[in-house]
Order: sequence, then structure tokens, then C-alpha cells
Amino acid sequence: MDRLAALPNTYKLVRRDARAGRTIVQLPNGASFGGEVLAICAGPCSVESREQIEATAQAVAASGANVLRGGAYKPRTSPYAFQGLGAEGLKLLRDAADRFGMSVVTEVLDPRDVELVAKHADMLQIGTRNMQNFTLLREVGDARKPVLLKRGLSATIEEWLLAAEYLLVAGNAEVVLCERGVRSFDSATRNLLDLAAVPLVHSLSHLPVIVDPSHGTGLAKLVAPMAAAGLAAGADGLLVEVHPDPPAAASDGPQSLTFEQFETLMGRLHAVAAAAGRQLPSATLAA
Repeated sequence: MDRLAALPNTYKLVRRDARAGRTIVQLPNGASFGGEVLAICAGPCSVESREQIEATAQAVAASGANVLRGGAYKPRTSPYAFQGLGAEGLKLLRDAADRFGMSVVTEVLDPRDVELVAKHADMLQIGTRNMQNFTLLREVGDARKPVLLKRGLSATIEEWLLAAEYLLVAGNAEVVLCERGVRSFDSATRNLLDLAAVPLVHSLSHLPVIVDPSHGTGLAKLVAPMAAAGLAAGADGLLVEVHPDPPAAASDGPQSLTFEQFETLMGRLHAVAAAAGRQLPSATLAA
């Protein structure tokens, strides 16, 4: 017997049979996770300046992205690495998204910052390092904003779903799961992108699932094929890192796409989306 499916008392609210239909999470600009039209979240790892985030927002919106991603607060392995612009980064992200008709998803690291981040973001991201930060999960659940919950570095499917359960128990049903790869013994890629998790989680839960091929591989040249594979596996959207000048990026340059690479990717994804019975969002005209 499927061990996960046999645990009704472990995760009661995220289970596939906990509601009649699948959850569709909608953002203010019309972007949705779980519907016929895919959610394409794109932008830099870190917000570095007004010029950088506005140029990126303009480029990704023109190619069809409908959610602007970018980090104002960055969890970095080294305490000496760039930690983000903080509150100023949130303002720059919000201004850029509003200018080009996009919604905002950004990470919150600290329960004390939830209220501030929620004032600027349409969707709060729980990063991989915080997937089991239960205090943060409860606080974000109480914020009543849509949540993007990334899978932990070494998290099992059960642990991931139980983290989502914390959010639903707190009263927030607008949760999107993000497969971003798990830690592997092989250092050829940054992580091991587990695309089998997409149809598996869809069979276990009513929550939408998206794929992050940027963190999942750590290599820009692998982002396009794994993005296509993610949609073919049934993902409800993508989270892609895009930067005006990846070699000069303050963080995650090797896995970031240029504007031209992102435009090419979006052009190629139309056929994959159609084959999966989905659509890409329409491009936004530059303001």
C-alpha cells in the first residue's frame, strides 16, 4: 500500500480528498496557480538596484511572465555574502511590478518581518532553509496572503506536505508548493531536481505545484530543458531566475538567464504547455 496515501491522520487539510476540487491560488493582477493559464514567476535572485529590477521586470513581462520574483532579504550560507537591500528592496520590487502589471513574490525570513513583507508582496515565499521553521510558518499562515512553500534541501514529500499543513491549520488555504531540487551526492548540478514529485504531489494533495529549474540545477544551460520537463510533468507554473548581466549578479549568477535567453525559453514553452493542456500567460506591453 502507498504509505503516504495511508496517513489520513498525519496531514488532514492538504490531502487530495480534503476538498472536492483542486485549489487555485489567484494573485491581484490575475495570475493564478492551478488554473488553465500557467503562472510564470521570473526575476533576479536579489534586488540590487532600481535600474536592475525595473529593467528585469520590463523584459520578463514583455516575454510573458506574470509574477515578478526577487529577494529583498537573502538567506546566504556565508555571513559575508550579499544579504539583500531589505525594506528598500521591497519598495523597489513593488514599484517595478506595478509599473509593468505584475504581481510580486518574495521571501520572508523572520517572523518579525512578515507584516512588512506582506505590505509589499502579493505572495510570501518560504524558502528551502525555512520549510520547517514552524514559528515562521504559523506567522505567515496568520498573514492571510498567498504562500509559496519551497521544498527543503533534504525534505521528504511527507515533510513538505506537513509543512504546508501548518499553513492550512493557521487558516491560510492559499498555498502553492515549489519543487526546487533536493541535495544529492552528485556535485555536477547544484541540486537533484525531482520532477517525479510533481505528479506524485498532485495525486496526494489538492494544492498547486510549480517547479524552480534555476535552483534545481544551478546551471543556466539546464534551465530551459528542465523548465520544459517540469511543465510536461504537470507543473502549474515555473520560478525562473533572470538577470540583466548574470556574471555581475550579486547572487546566483551561474543559474540566471539573460533577457534574451528568457525570451527564447518562453517562445519554446508554448508547445509544451499546449501539449499539457495549459496556456502561457500573455505578454505585457512595456510601459
